[in-house]
Amino acid sequence: MKFFLTRILWIFSILMAPLSFSSLNAHAETTRPNFVFIIADDVSPDDLACYAKSPAKTPNIDRLAAEGRLFERAYLTCSSCSPTRCSIITGRYPHNTGAPELHMPLPAGQFMFPQALREAGYFTVLAGKNHMGPAVDAAFDEITPPAGPGGEQRWVRHLRERPKDKPFFMWFASTDAHREWQATDADPKYDPADVVVPPFLIDGPETRQDLAHYYHEISRLDRFIGNVVEELKRQGIAENTYVIFTADNGRPFPRCKTRLYDSGVRTPFIVWRPGTIAPGKTESIISVIDLAPTLLQLAGVPLDPRLQGVSIEPILADPAATVRDYAFSEHNWHVGQAHERSVRDGRWLYIRNAYPEIRSECVESGPEFPAGKELWDYQAAGKLNADQGDIFLQPRPREEFYDVQADPQQLKNLLDPAKNPELGSALQQEYENPHMRLSKLLDQWTAETGDTVPKNPTPGVPVTGRGQGMDAGFQHQELPGATKNASSINAPGPVRDTTSLKP
Repeated sequence: MKFFLTRILWIFSILMAPLSFSSLNAHAETTRPNFVFIIADDVSPDDLACYAKSPAKTPNIDRLAAEGRLFERAYLTCSSCSPTRCSIITGRYPHNTGAPELHMPLPAGQFMFPQALREAGYFTVLAGKNHMGPAVDAAFDEITPPAGPGGEQRWVRHLRERPKDKPFFMWFASTDAHREWQATDADPKYDPADVVVPPFLIDGPETRQDLAHYYHEISRLDRFIGNVVEELKRQGIAENTYVIFTADNGRPFPRCKTRLYDSGVRTPFIVWRPGTIAPGKTESIISVIDLAPTLLQLAGVPLDPRLQGVSIEPILADPAATVRDYAFSEHNWHVGQAHERSVRDGRWLYIRNAYPEIRSECVESGPEFPAGKELWDYQAAGKLNADQGDIFLQPRPREEFYDVQADPQQLKNLLDPAKNPELGSALQQEYENPHMRLSKLLDQWTAETGDTVPKNPTPGVPVTGRGQGMDAGFQHQELPGATKNASSINAPGPVRDTTSLKP
């Protein structure tokens, strides 16, 4: 009898083992955190009520900000669509990705953090705007193109149809608020009289109407973000899901998109997970290349040595924590030729321009667009004020240096006697040392990351051409960093201020 009972228990254990293992494994998988990454197209933080006094109605984004961690000093590595996205997915600077210029596909073989998540058992989706090329197919289980005017209409469906036995990473990419404008009846319309016109644009009827259309698209994006959050709550998985919201570059207006001022590379960045992240704002500096190591760390996935960013997990736990003291950004070919580099700390912004003889324009600066048209009309009439002529400067300053605290729009170049009449006086001593310090830091970053100035750069296209440089026969020429094989360099350059760190 004892032998018989032992035999029965042994057979039962064998039959139940796969079921038990499967149940335990499914439990382990579903308790790992999920991630929803939402990236807007051409949105500046100053146009969101949670960041500034904006009339744009964004109740869902504002709620994420109020309930999660809002980053006041989050910066892009590039204010240009495809280079930014390739930078985010690899956790590397644009000239280190092999795709530093607009419309360049990410080369095969680069590290991609969604692929690392996928290989670790995550279900991964890219829904909406891709703009990174076919190499990213390896990083996602599913890729669906934009659906609807803003490209967001498949987001909730992916959450509902996902496999329920795996943690997931969803990359939701809208086309809001990219031009051309598309209006919908479900979202707020704005009175041009209510918009906030930046001081470097013309406060005129065409610019105000242009901004009103832009606000409308931001509100549409906000509605879909609300739908995503409600679906997470409906499924009972909000407490186990990180929602991250950011944008790929600044608003699609002159002196914003493509530029290295706050209007171009300062980005909204909000991280929300109820019950895990306590509400609060942080002044700590982060870069979008920090997203990749952060999500991998939160998922328990080893960090790849090719990552140039650092994890911001300490700031999610404590808004006073610091993970970096400097943020670096670059401006490469985006229809127009460009090679600008910047470095910033908490107060100062330093920009270096390798092509000062060229105007700094982007497509949205052209007279074909309303805000651009008013600038061109005023310029032709000789009516521009001192803050509105930036896109017409030729030559431009080779160096720019700003006190961002005193000059949040970066309108007073402290190295320009015309902008700073006190230059050379005792006042200069206040910023001479930080100027030289940031200049040396940029030199160090340039050398360590393998950045170079192309001798045979990709040709530019006039903003009035609207061809976006992609006519028949067009091809990119020498890329920044190419002569030093920067796409194989992993050094991140300076991250922390080693002179002030405690031993």
